[in-house]
Amino acid sequence: MFALFTPTAANTINTTAPQATAPQTRPLDLPALAGPAAWARLPRAVQRRFAAAHADVAYEGVMELRCSRIGHVFAALARFWGGPLTHLNTTGLPATVRVSDNGRGGVVWERCFHSGSNSNSSGGISNSDCTVRSTKELGTDGGLVERTDGGLSMSLDVLEEDGALVFRSRRFFWVLGSLRIPVPALLTPGTCRVAHTDLGAGQFRFTLSMVHPWWGETFHQSGVFTDPIADTDTETDAHTATHFNATSL
Repeated sequence: MFALFTPTAANTINTTAPQATAPQTRPLDLPALAGPAAWARLPRAVQRRFAAAHADVAYEGVMELRCSRIGHVFAALARFWGGPLTHLNTTGLPATVRVSDNGRGGVVWERCFHSGSNSNSSGGISNSDCTVRSTKELGTDGGLVERTDGGLSMSLDVLEEDGALVFRSRRFFWVLGSLRIPVPALLTPGTCRVAHTDLGAGQFRFTLSMVHPWWGETFHQSGVFTDPIADTDTETDAHTATHFNATSL
């Protein structure tokens, strides 16, 4: 979900999954966090992609990234906390998303931007592949937390909206060892909303937006990805094909 954070050069990325904020003894269970009624309203393809303990998978797609002027400021300031935000503005950017179990109950989301093949960019994309990574895991309160390698984290609500699986941030904090240091809302880039919308025919749309209470939208990211597992349920495809305009992985 966090395609938000500044890419790290692919040849220097640490491939060890982030340390969990608390030991986990069971897999992350998004169906339980969303609730049975909400989960039942999701297309079967979405249920499969986010089911507990699902197999590792990679998705190929193309993304559009936008960052506002104030977003650039947040991106620069966030560098001091070890989890910088990306300042990229680009369209038609090929990307690969890899999802895997971290061995402690959490799920690692790793996104590789193939920037070397992109020509519609501004904001300093280097001529090489870049990778970002975060981990979804259970927080100490039993809720969903997404955390970057640098410790910048957010608590998330899990929702269903118009057939899309939606993650919406409630608060940000920085994990430093055993400490959880809250980040005031006005000092964050805003409420984060991520949606995973099935488009049918083995494709889905990922959309991320961050909206600050004063500065409006600071970051926006959207992309269409292909699922390597083909669903044969035509009823599911027909149900989801009407949701092209929803706003994650």
